[in-house]
Amino acid sequence: MKWRFFLTLSALLVISGASSAVGAEQTPLQVSDCDKCHSSIVTDVAAHGGLHATAVTCLECHLEHPPEGTDAIPACSMCHAPAASAHYQVDNCVGCHNPHHPLAIDLAAASEVNPVCVSCHENEGAQLQEYPSLHTELSCTACHQEHGEYLSCLDCHGPHVEGQSYDDCFTCHKPHKPTVVRYPENSPVSYCSGCHEQATQDLAQNRTRHHDLKCAYCHKDQHKAIPTCETCHGKPHEKSMHNAFPDCLKCHVDPHALAK
Repeated sequence: MKWRFFLTLSALLVISGASSAVGAEQTPLQVSDCDKCHSSIVTDVAAHGGLHATAVTCLECHLEHPPEGTDAIPACSMCHAPAASAHYQVDNCVGCHNPHHPLAIDLAAASEVNPVCVSCHENEGAQLQEYPSLHTELSCTACHQEHGEYLSCLDCHGPHVEGQSYDDCFTCHKPHKPTVVRYPENSPVSYCSGCHEQATQDLAQNRTRHHDLKCAYCHKDQHKAIPTCETCHGKPHEKSMHNAFPDCLKCHVDPHALAK
């Protein structure tokens, strides 16, 4: 009698185990299951994940889950193929990006930040190399302490003249090629006076038509552009005089303090 009982019980256990296994196969893991154990991460992704929250699901990144699979953390290159972008070729993605809020970029965690920045901001990197300045020698984080933010020029540099604003700096300077100084023709004379004090004082006291001109009218477009007198005046004297005195300033002294 006892042996029949144990035989029946054993058969029931085998059938039950088989049924459980079949049931497990018929009920694969769902995205909603992630929230049961990883609620804080699910909330974080929903709030800050960007395309990681809308374009993919947890299960599209985490293809396995312990104990059945041990490779639960995917490589970024699974979606961000290195061939698609120079930025995707940079090592140590998680040094700057948390996959669950990838757009909150921590530049301080990168060992060498400039190559990382230039991999996305190629134009700015090219300008720094093509037009060398002290800015070329700086780490990007010296000015961009947070991704997408930047310091004012006036945080490091004093204004040329009192009252200049950060926006005024951009009239003439571009931060990634600051020594290439270009400006519109209507740039105020005061912008020039900070460095060219004597010339602007002379021009202010000058009573010729030069007095009424802005610096940028003669020094067109780019800093250190010096026109010849003939640019505006042609050759107003007799040919023999121009032959004898080819240098106008021998007689007229200085265009800023013009002698008639």
